This record gives sequence, structure tokens and C-alpha cells, in this order.
Amino acid sequence: MNEYKHIALQGLWKNNPGLVQLLGLCPLLAVTATLTNALGLGLATMAVLIGSNLLVSLVKNFVPKEIRIPVFVMIIAALVTCVQLLINAYAYGLYLSLGIFLPLIVTNCVIIGRAEAFASRNSLLKSTFDGFMMGLGFLLVLSLLGACREILGQGTLFSGADLLLGDWASGLTIHLWHLETSFLLAMLPPGAFIAMGFLIAFKNIIDKKLAERGPAQETPEVITRARITTVG
Repeated sequence: MNEYKHIALQGLWKNNPGLVQLLGLCPLLAVTATLTNALGLGLATMAVLIGSNLLVSLVKNFVPKEIRIPVFVMIIAALVTCVQLLINAYAYGLYLSLGIFLPLIVTNCVIIGRAEAFASRNSLLKSTFDGFMMGLGFLLVLSLLGACREILGQGTLFSGADLLLGDWASGLTIHLWHLETSFLLAMLPPGAFIAMGFLIAFKNIIDKKLAERGPAQETPEVITRARITTVG
């Protein structure tokens, strides 16, 4: 149980792909103009992460070390193609909104890195759980960044939810305040970099506070050796 707790903590906080490893920044910063886009890409990435970790763990003993990376990439590419076709079939609006960033999941360093560093060296259950937690950590960062940018840029939340969930979700949009014109800095890539910097800084502050509250390390006692002299 402690091992799975450690894996969960690594994926969600200590080794979060977005905030700590700083992997997958291209899609993370590009598609998070709205919460809907962030959720769509985050869920797609999580599905590929879980599937790739599961399959890599299954075939790791049958793949020669010399060709393991090309095999892993082929597995990831096949999964991304399946996810892309599913989104195209059932959420075509979201498919158009995400554009090139869906097929680019193949090159996401988070997925390739977990396949090589974890799934190829651990059991099926642990690898699948690691894929889920790393994907969840990445999804949470995407969602938080998307929500912040959408609120600041448009004054709304869940704008375009119907692209992800269907026509019935068009009423889920929350209008927090009215803006005459969109706040472009929040909607454009520079705003994404600034928001990401604030998130990383906030995490570092929390880590520092937790470290200060932790048990103080005991200073090792210095033992002075007595010098013994013999009197003749």
C-alpha cells in the first residue's frame, strides 16, 4: 500500500509532469485558453498514458533492449490514433478546437518518459496506476491553468462545454463577469507562460512551508575524545 501511496504522491505533487518535470509544455500552454480545451486534451493524454504504461509493461520482457524505444513509440502512436478517431467521431467540435495538438500527443515527453522510466521496469498493476496518477496530475495542471486563463480572459467558466459533452452541456457555461473585450494577454501564449510561472511559484512556496513545518533534523552529538597520558 505504501508503494501505491508513493506513486500517487509522485504523480500528483512531488514529481508532477507539468509543475516539476516541466514536460509537455507545448500543448499545456497552447490549448489551455479555455477549461473545456484543457479537459479534452488532459483526458486524452491520461487515456494514452494509462494504455501505453499497461501495454509496455505487458510486452517489456519480449522486446529487445536495442529496439525498445521504437516499439514504445509505435504503441503510443497506435493509442493516440485510436483516441483521435474516437474524439473525431463523438466530439468533433473539440477535435477541431484541439487541432494538431491531438496527434502531437505521440511526442509528449511525459508519455515516452513514463514508458521508459517506469512501465518497462515494473509490474502491470503498478505501471497502470502510475499512468493514471501521472495523467491525473497532468490533467489537474491543465485544468487549473485553463480555468485561470478563461476566467481572466473571458470572464466565463466552461465556455464551449458542449464541444466536450454534447449539446446538452451548452447551459453549463458560467458567466462570472461581463467583459466588453477579451483580456488578450490571458488568452495568448505569453499569458500562459505568466500563469504557469505563478503556479510553479505557488507550489514552491507550499513545498517550502511544508519543509519548515517538518521535524527538525537532529544535530549529531560531537564526542570529544579524552587524551590519556601515562605518567612513568
